[in-house]
Amino acid sequence: MRAVSEVQGSDQEGRPARREGDGHVVSLQRSGGGVPKVPVDHALVRSSGMEGDWQRDRKYHGGADRALCLYSRELIDALAAEGHPITAGAVGENVTIAELDWRRMQPGVRVRMGAVEAMITAFAAPCRTIRGAFVDESFRRISEKVHPGWSRVYVRVLREGSIAVGDPVTVSAE
Repeated sequence: MRAVSEVQGSDQEGRPARREGDGHVVSLQRSGGGVPKVPVDHALVRSSGMEGDWQRDRKYHGGADRALCLYSRELIDALAAEGHPITAGAVGENVTIAELDWRRMQPGVRVRMGAVEAMITAFAAPCRTIRGAFVDESFRRISEKVHPGWSRVYVRVLREGSIAVGDPVTVSAE
């Protein structure tokens, strides 16, 4: 895990320093298909997604507009406090982010995670594949339509690069 500066600027690899109000990457996950995705410390991200990650159902998962799936550590913790057996990667997210106001994560918002720049394209509709992460298999608990503000988000990669646990996450509306 790399140290993250609380001042503006950038590190030696061109990653932005962490600023007040922004978050940071607390977990990265990938899988050869299915969930849960398994943790990795760092990954290379291409326009097609995270290297080493694959989705079995390419009709609804993956592709340029769904290159990565992002989710909130605080929402995972809140769901666990409700009794759901959810953990990072259990609902298929590639990047778990902490200390970021998740209400800011809306389609059209730009996100920078480490050296990767992306744009949120959509809320990720939950499917039955992730039902094991929920009490009574109630995977709709993270549906944007049913529970606004609790959804994962999909992003399109605008600039490829590397990402690591501890990297700062910045958002900007454009």
